[in-house]
Amino acid sequence: MFWRSVVVKLWFTILLFFSFVLLTLTIFLLQFFQNFHETQAREELEQDTEKVISIINGNDNRSLMTSTIEQITDPSKRVVLVFSRGDYWISSSNDQELESLDINWFYSNEEFKQVLNHEDSTYQKTTLPETDREILIVGQPFENREGAVFVYESLDIVKETTSQTTTLIFVAAGIAIVLTTFFAFFLSTRITAPLIKMRKAALELAKGEFHTKVPILTRDEIGELAIAFNRMGRQLKYHIQALNQEKEQLSSILSSMADGVITFNRSGEMLVTNPPAERFLSLLTYENGKQAGEEATPLELQSTLERVIASEQEEVTQEFHLQGRSFVVIMSPLYDQLYIRGAVAVIRDMTEERQLDKLRKDFIANVSHELRTPISMLQGYSEAIVDGVADSKEEKNELAQIIHDESLRMGRLVNELLDLARMEAGHIQLNIQEIELESFLNKVVNKFKGMTQEKDINLKHDFNLETMIVRIDPDRMEQVLTNLIDNAIRHSDTGGEVQLHVHAVEDQIEFSVEDSGTGIPEEDLPFVFERFYKGDKSRVKKMGNTGTGLGLAIAKNIVDAHNGSIDVHSKRNEGTTFMFTIPGNL
Repeated sequence: MFWRSVVVKLWFTILLFFSFVLLTLTIFLLQFFQNFHETQAREELEQDTEKVISIINGNDNRSLMTSTIEQITDPSKRVVLVFSRGDYWISSSNDQELESLDINWFYSNEEFKQVLNHEDSTYQKTTLPETDREILIVGQPFENREGAVFVYESLDIVKETTSQTTTLIFVAAGIAIVLTTFFAFFLSTRITAPLIKMRKAALELAKGEFHTKVPILTRDEIGELAIAFNRMGRQLKYHIQALNQEKEQLSSILSSMADGVITFNRSGEMLVTNPPAERFLSLLTYENGKQAGEEATPLELQSTLERVIASEQEEVTQEFHLQGRSFVVIMSPLYDQLYIRGAVAVIRDMTEERQLDKLRKDFIANVSHELRTPISMLQGYSEAIVDGVADSKEEKNELAQIIHDESLRMGRLVNELLDLARMEAGHIQLNIQEIELESFLNKVVNKFKGMTQEKDINLKHDFNLETMIVRIDPDRMEQVLTNLIDNAIRHSDTGGEVQLHVHAVEDQIEFSVEDSGTGIPEEDLPFVFERFYKGDKSRVKKMGNTGTGLGLAIAKNIVDAHNGSIDVHSKRNEGTTFMFTIPGNL
């Protein structure tokens, strides 16, 4: 982790580059100074040689000549004068090893022989015989006499000078490396500090902290990068907020849609669903015998998707019948330019439309049936009177009475239809009054004494009331109770029982009418509050059991207008119970 840091990489790069340059420079400097010192030593030796030759050429006194040479030469150097073989002179030196040099060595060296023979001068860097010490030696022949002069010195002085220079260079290099290390670390820290802050800010940005900002410390490229980074953060925040708003808006639209929506990718995976679509999928899953919660796309939808992708049709429609409900699925392709990337399915619940269509047809059939019978009777009995079939006055009065009863029945049917239409259109008007509830209920019960005695029905009532005064529309509520009790009596056999229970629970009043009749078939229970519902499917008019089939529909509308609810429970041959609840104070 440490070596992956930008600071370390930059510091190490600068240090390595500077060390390479410094090492190269040091090598060249050492070579240069070594050559320089050797060249300087050679020049000094040559100058000394020139001085000795000039002294020898200008002085014939040998003792004066040698004393003068001793005075002008450096004691660290040694001068050898060779006049002829066996005749030579060597100056003294403070270096003991230089004094051990044998004169015969000069005669054995080929280059020195050339100098002695006046053929050429010489300069050599060589090693003393029988030692490992290096010396520099310059040899030059005399101009006007036989012989030559040799001046030499040890290279230890040059090496010592070179060593001191090398030490100085290495010390300077070490100081330079230390300073470079500090400078490189400072520079890399200075450069990378904003980058480190940008890295932290970028990590915060990746976590969704779009308010994170990088401080702008400089006005160079790094400062411009920080400005661009902050601008990028603001733009990201703006776009993410816009995307979230659009996503929430889309989610709200999908959730509030009455139709189901499912989007698929090309491989058939479901990407987006809304609650109506999930209900459809749960029904389809249950219909296929699978467990709830399985995420796989149903085979029916998968096959429809394959048809859409294969045929590239604008839309494919398929209808499903699930658990007594009807659904229409309209699937259309989704394009990515010219490529189909998936499909969207719109699922529409057509159950209500189908039921409304059925109700419309049933309504026409029921109204036609209800009107056809009295109209036929009116037509038949009126023709009997016109044709003189009834001769006596009594027969004519009887036929006229039947015509009158049937006309009243038609008028009652038409009035109930108009009343129900006004209620369903929301035009019902309630005349809310404060009434004493128990006396109101007793009046309703007393209306049925004659009817119950005629059919030998036992009508019981149970009133458990905490409050005696309620606010209701008494006429409408009497219409509801009258309809329910009348139905209960008419559908109960002789010797049966009908019970009216009224209870006050908190601020609600609960009514229930229970009979011991034949009950309502289970398959008919969802339709009892619809217009023209009759439990007698054969529509045979039994004595005392005639009706228009609109009473329960009117009762439901009146209860709904009182902000209440109505329901029914029934079992075959065990009786039926109608119960409804209304607020005590409207």
